[in-house]
Parts: sequence; C-alpha cells; structure tokens
Amino acid sequence: MSVRKIVLSPDPVLEQPCEEVTVFDKKLAKLLDDMYETMIEFDGVGLAAPQIGISKRIAVVDIDDGSGTIELINPVLLSNAGEQTGPEGCLSFPGLFGEVSRPYKVKVQAQNRRGKMFTIEAEDFMARAILHEMDHLDGVLFTSKVTRYLEEDELEEVES
Repeated sequence: MSVRKIVLSPDPVLEQPCEEVTVFDKKLAKLLDDMYETMIEFDGVGLAAPQIGISKRIAVVDIDDGSGTIELINPVLLSNAGEQTGPEGCLSFPGLFGEVSRPYKVKVQAQNRRGKMFTIEAEDFMARAILHEMDHLDGVLFTSKVTRYLEEDELEEVES
C-alpha cells in the first residue's frame, strides 16, 4: 500500500463526473488499499478517487465508529429521508469547514472490490460522509452546498 498525493481545489478533476468502473481486478484492489491508506494518513473519514486524480466512481468511507471501512464502487443513491445540518470539511480544501444540510438517512447500492452488488443503509454522520464522497463522483464539491463557513473556534465548539 502507498499513500497518494491529495488533489487540491481548483484542480479540474474535482469538478467533473467520474467514469463507471468496469474492471474489477488486482489493480482496483491496490487502488482501494492506497485510497484507504491515504485517507488515514491525512486524517480523513472518506476519500473519493478524483481526490487522488483518478476520475473513476470509487470512494472509501471510515468514520472510525467500529463499523469498519466501506468501499463504494459505482454507488447509486436509492433513497433518503430526513434532514441534518452539520460541519463538513474536505481533504481537497485543507483548513476550510462549513455547515452543510444533507439527508439524515440514506440507502445506497454499490459494488464491492470484486464487483458484487450490495446495499447499505446509513444515518447521521455515516450518511453525511457517504453523500459527501458520492458528490465527489459527480463533480460536486461541498463548497457548493455550504450555508455558512465556520471559523476554527466555532469548529472546536461543535466538536466538543
């Protein structure tokens, strides 16, 4: 496994829709492992392939709640419900945080590293993290959804 370089805004790869993954091989497995390693190295809770310069519909999420790492390949949002507003940041925008409203609960269908379809239901912070990464795959950045940017002291208050 190796840590990849994070692509920073305003790189155009971050704002274009990604291509579907059609080949499920050892190269994909290595990419997923590298994405996980990169996410951990940079203290993230999610990482989408365009954030390391690869325009493919691949994301990893691990909010460190004991549920483990979720690998999402070609994810599709099946349903959502409720609403939540909370702070978000992004590895491609270091030091920038803002309040974003998103659905509270989601149901997503995706493929795993072997190409097998699965469905996941998530709520609260996990739903937020999944939707944030799925947005990346459509070229949508969290900054387009921010209702209010947060100063560092506000962020510390929210975290405590």
